[in-house]
Amino acid sequence: MSPTQTTLANVQEYYGKILQGSKDLKTSACCSLESFSPTHRAILAEINSEILERFYGCGSPIPPAIEGCRVLDLGCGTGRDVYLASKLVGPRGQVIGVDMTEEQLTVARRHLDTQMASFGFTTPNVDFHQGYIEDLGACGIADNSIDLVISNCVLNLSPDKDRVFAEIFRVLKPGGELYFSDVFANRRLPEALHNDPLLYGECLGGALYIEDFRRMLSTLGCRDYRIKSQRPIELTDPAIVAKAGMVNFSSITVRAFKLDCLEDLCEDFGQVATYLGTIPECPHEFSLDDHHTFVTGKPMLVCGNTAAMVQKTRFGQHFQVSGDRSTHFGPFPCGPVPEEGSSAGGPCC
Repeated sequence: MSPTQTTLANVQEYYGKILQGSKDLKTSACCSLESFSPTHRAILAEINSEILERFYGCGSPIPPAIEGCRVLDLGCGTGRDVYLASKLVGPRGQVIGVDMTEEQLTVARRHLDTQMASFGFTTPNVDFHQGYIEDLGACGIADNSIDLVISNCVLNLSPDKDRVFAEIFRVLKPGGELYFSDVFANRRLPEALHNDPLLYGECLGGALYIEDFRRMLSTLGCRDYRIKSQRPIELTDPAIVAKAGMVNFSSITVRAFKLDCLEDLCEDFGQVATYLGTIPECPHEFSLDDHHTFVTGKPMLVCGNTAAMVQKTRFGQHFQVSGDRSTHFGPFPCGPVPEEGSSAGGPCC
């Protein structure tokens, strides 16, 4: 087998046969510690316990305002996020789950009818495909056909990340969004760690160096991404600490849009964005990223990239943006207050 095939086989073995539940994990990398919104918690209470017990995510990567959207979940596993998104997109939307591990999909499919009945849907709005996230065409997913791609601590497991992200931006519609949580590292991992089956299965061995991630998105035409949230991953298993203790790992939730107007630096065009408060989950404020929180009705001066993100995407109906790019005022002083030990994000971070 090629190195790529060996890695895929090891991951299938780890998630299909070795892991029988989240209690079998040896790190907190693939465990979701984020708090859920009341809306999401209420939906999770409707999801079968078997689905939840065999879930291995590291975040909560489902953004607001997705009613009626066509959503693709990469590495869906037992389908927790697929079913969560299913309720949120409603009967007019659709959610597609792709995973390569048959044991995981068996659990997801087993509960399809009961989950649809629990949500009150007469026709299923969910479809599961066994396949590889590196080749979404083999799953029948066409160019420019998806409103939102989500993934929860899975992209790090791919041995061919360049191809995965190229596929993501191929299937996204113009203005569509990639919103995912995953494990990132503060340095490039030594080959020995990258090739360690345990570290790879625990979502550490395949973690992307955050700056290589930025460069990869740029080659795909995405010149600005945003960090929504991040937390450090604590290594507690002595054997793993001995191998990888020199690396700082973080679970980061990222959003990126398929927009051809984004620049690699935040630029000032004097544009002002006002959130209208019309997203049901966000009546009082809307958080675009870790340093843009729009208070309902309050005008905010924004850079050209941010203006495009809230105007030329599905969020456009929820914002009023004044000004255009006809007059340039230089670089825009855009960025969060830095935290000690935190990594830099995209150009606006």
